[in-house]
Amino acid sequence: MIQVAVMGYGTVGSGVVEVIEKNKEEINKKSGEEINIKYILDLRDFPGDPFEDKIVHDVEKILNDPEIKIICETMGGLKPAYDFTKRALLSGKSVCTSNKELVAAHGPELINIAHDNKCNYLFEASVGGGIPIIRPLNYSLTAEKIDAITGILNGTTNYILSKMEKEGADFEDVLKEAQEKGYAERNPEADVEGYDACRKIAILSSLMCGKNVKYEDIYTEGITKITATDFVYAHACGRTIKLLAQSKEVDGRFYAMVAPCMISTSNPLYMVNDVFNAVCVHGNMLGDSMYYGRGAGKLPTASAVVSDVVDCARHIGKVIMCFWDSEDVALTGIDEASRRFFVRVPLEQESKALQVFESVSVIEANVPGEFGFITDVMTEKEFNRKAEEVGIISRIRIE
Repeated sequence: MIQVAVMGYGTVGSGVVEVIEKNKEEINKKSGEEINIKYILDLRDFPGDPFEDKIVHDVEKILNDPEIKIICETMGGLKPAYDFTKRALLSGKSVCTSNKELVAAHGPELINIAHDNKCNYLFEASVGGGIPIIRPLNYSLTAEKIDAITGILNGTTNYILSKMEKEGADFEDVLKEAQEKGYAERNPEADVEGYDACRKIAILSSLMCGKNVKYEDIYTEGITKITATDFVYAHACGRTIKLLAQSKEVDGRFYAMVAPCMISTSNPLYMVNDVFNAVCVHGNMLGDSMYYGRGAGKLPTASAVVSDVVDCARHIGKVIMCFWDSEDVALTGIDEASRRFFVRVPLEQESKALQVFESVSVIEANVPGEFGFITDVMTEKEFNRKAEEVGIISRIRIE
């Protein structure tokens, strides 16, 4: 029997307990041994809960118990999760986590501590909820040179953009509805400003190149400036708008970015709507592969945590390889990245825009008082210079 502890009995933590108990037969068979939850750490009491007898309030009970071999860290945040995780790994206990903040900030350090102590730090649930993506990058695609990853990595923003498109509604109205339905937090900043997606693409980028991509270095732009009018233009040119998290290697240079983009119907991410997430991975031999599913939620995320528990149970005393060194990657500045841009300008600036941007594709969207177009390929730096000269209403990158 393998004894497990769960740290944090909130949404994901309670989901982990539920998954292990409901799928006990399958999980035990695939683990090769019986998995038993011995402790659940939380500051609160849970009177009447079926597992209230397992609730403990002191982390020392878990960290000092030699029977505990695997810990599920579902607390979230950096403190005290970092200290608890580090101490657990130093004592040879494997840790499975859904905590993207902690993985993005301290991933390589915790992986190295785990390996030095013959245990594992696994984080499948930290990106894409229940979508298998970390394990494919570490195992299934090891014959590939991965040169690009593009994903819709935040269910809240994807739900908001999908709703804006379907109903022709503005951002603030849809955000309010999303909060009422529980799809958005009361303070939605981490989602709508792109910070959540930024941490997730930092993790994927680090696994892609085997070195550390710092989330603080990634250019990040949210969806708060997207309007219903932007979708009018998008429809007029057969496109939609998604918040994309991207990283790519081009001629030895590494780029990473989170920003709203217009994508065409031929893009596999075009049909990813509502709270669903998807990740497209490009390998030099395989080409494109795509991973799609529920990117958040209690049970999908918990299922991913428990998949790591099974992996740890199979490898007690053995190291599961994960190539993520502590050396930081020097990201190329976004100014040097090249792409096309969708641009809106006041109608009186049409001739000026045509003069400055020269060759453009005009979008006939019949928006009163405006002129919309798509530029040729140019660097971000060149675009910004021209946009300032013209005086634009807004711009969205074309992917």
